[in-house]
Amino acid sequence: MVGLFLFKQKSNMEGLLKIAIQTKGRLNEDSLKLIDESGIKLPLGTRKLISIAANFPMEALFLRDDDIPQAVAMGVADVGIVGENEMLEKMENVVVAKRLGFSKCRLSLAIPKDDEYTGIEYFNGKKIATSYPEILKDYFRTNNIAAEIHVITGSVEIAPGIGLADAIFDIVSSGSTLVSNRLKEVEVVVKSEAVLVANPNLSEAKKAILDELIFRMESVQRAEKKKYILLNAPNDKLAEIESYLPGMKSPTVMPLAEEGWSSVHSVIDEKDFWEIIGKLKAAGATGILVIPIEKMIF
Repeated sequence: MVGLFLFKQKSNMEGLLKIAIQTKGRLNEDSLKLIDESGIKLPLGTRKLISIAANFPMEALFLRDDDIPQAVAMGVADVGIVGENEMLEKMENVVVAKRLGFSKCRLSLAIPKDDEYTGIEYFNGKKIATSYPEILKDYFRTNNIAAEIHVITGSVEIAPGIGLADAIFDIVSSGSTLVSNRLKEVEVVVKSEAVLVANPNLSEAKKAILDELIFRMESVQRAEKKKYILLNAPNDKLAEIESYLPGMKSPTVMPLAEEGWSSVHSVIDEKDFWEIIGKLKAAGATGILVIPIEKMIF
């Protein structure tokens, strides 16, 4: 944590919200993408550890993911983007300001593929390898399981194969790593995603900046699975067509130069796209145009 204290000395500029971001990896990429889409420009360079936004009162500190909860709790950073699993494991005094919906995974217990799993009692008396001992201790305590927890940093999944442990507790995304090591997932303990965590004692000025940051992020995320749709509709079918297009409040309807026709504009969920398009065509809609949405502001 020596590096964190150096950050604290260098990063004492007033009026800036200090945000901790993972140094590298998928979470780093997804975090920077969301910040960029929120209209915040962070100058990035090779091995750059601090970056001040060019057009927003924010300073980014690039840290190891497992240092971020402590950095935020200590006030080295005001907020941070971190995996929920790391936040829970570190048990620091931070609050979740916003769930971000990306970098989803789960923390699960896995056992050798050929073992018969009879329920949570299977783990009584077993040795479990993990990089997340605090989360696992709490889970076993809640379920009255007496097991030996062996802390490993690195490739946890190989522990049963080399006789170091009977089972593992680790991050699972696709499950392919478990399969390649002849393991099977038997208990999901925690479902995790990226979260924006904050120091609970932010000044009013920094809370205001955080509120603006969250507002921008939510505007971007609302638009991710939405489509803007424009179409021409015969007036005698407007009521039916409007019933398929709720939009944010209601569709926008404007008369066309051609008598008896109107232009209808609305927003639809991507998951309902093809079903709604079929209904619109059947109701007489023509000239259907679909446009991606960059931001949605309420």
